[in-house]
Amino acid sequence: MSLKRAEKKEPLIRMVKRDDVSPRRAWAYRGIAFVLALITGGLLILALGHNPLLVYRDMVVGAWGSPTVIRETVKLTVPLLVTALALGLAFRMKFWNIGGEGQIMVGAIAAGAFGFFTADIFPSPLLITLMLAAGMLAGGIYGFIPAYFKANWNTNETLFTLMLNYVALALIKFLMNGPWKASGSSFPKMPMLAPAARLQQVLGVHWGWILALVLVVAAWFYFNKTKHGFEVSIVGNSRDTARYAGINVKRVIMRTMFISGALCGLVGVLQFAGTDYTITEGITGYVGFTAIIVAWLAKMNPYGMVVVSVFMAMLERGSNTIHTIYKIPASASNLLIGIIFFFMLGCEFFIRYRIVFRGRTPAVPVELTGNTGIMPASAASPFELSESEEAGNA
Repeated sequence: MSLKRAEKKEPLIRMVKRDDVSPRRAWAYRGIAFVLALITGGLLILALGHNPLLVYRDMVVGAWGSPTVIRETVKLTVPLLVTALALGLAFRMKFWNIGGEGQIMVGAIAAGAFGFFTADIFPSPLLITLMLAAGMLAGGIYGFIPAYFKANWNTNETLFTLMLNYVALALIKFLMNGPWKASGSSFPKMPMLAPAARLQQVLGVHWGWILALVLVVAAWFYFNKTKHGFEVSIVGNSRDTARYAGINVKRVIMRTMFISGALCGLVGVLQFAGTDYTITEGITGYVGFTAIIVAWLAKMNPYGMVVVSVFMAMLERGSNTIHTIYKIPASASNLLIGIIFFFMLGCEFFIRYRIVFRGRTPAVPVELTGNTGIMPASAASPFELSESEEAGNA
């Protein structure tokens, strides 16, 4: 009777974590997913009355077809890459920092406090240095706040960091309509940044792209060659193990989130002083959210983030091009990008998990078959189960 009850309780479909998948097979899965994404997107383009091959060709040309568009693609890549590095740092210790948007905004605001009001006081090199320092400090503090609450009272960092985005956005709206409103303007906007406070260009793009590449190398070194990076990995794998090893988990959480927020604040300065030259509600370009996908697809690998960031910047530039050439609605262009993201992210999930139907015995150790549902709401991550929960399911 007990066996019959167990059979009845067995779900029709369940997800089982795979054994280690070889890199060759994983990349084969990603290649198949990319082809399927192009085919599905092609069907959408056909439905709109265009040739998919020509549209895809023009997307690539629109991102890499001339020195001018290449520079624009690089400008899109820089904030995406630096933000992905920042979020990846927090994600490695399983602290789900969804507040990149807010941290970028407060970084821009702090830089604006110097850029708007002291451009005629300090020489340009000192002014830009002060802007960078202020932006990183403000972003770091904004990231430190949810980390402090998480470390001391175990608050939900996902909701905390997400809500802080709206606080930063409200602050920008207040400044646009009040203290920092451009004089003589009938619209709520801030003044333009003085030329002395703007970042110098190198090869047609502000020097932030050089800084971004330096940060990639520094992030790899930090993750793999330093004690602090090792502590971040240990805390991410198991906080109980980290405590047993003598690691101060609270300090690691707060220190790491300060660095993560500081890097996001740096992005705010780069966007403000290198690209937009003013502060608006859209100064982030939504990279705080898009960078989550970049970090996840790159498996938190800094060099992988370079590739994914360039790819996503290419898609964005390409979508603008086809919108202009083929008069494809912006919503359809965004849908096309969303289809590609959907397949690539779905591919990563199925590399880690596989579907098992009722009556089929998964070819994995018995202790891994206890998870009979798709990642429960209590999972420590929106992407995967923590070690403690896997052990509990077993």
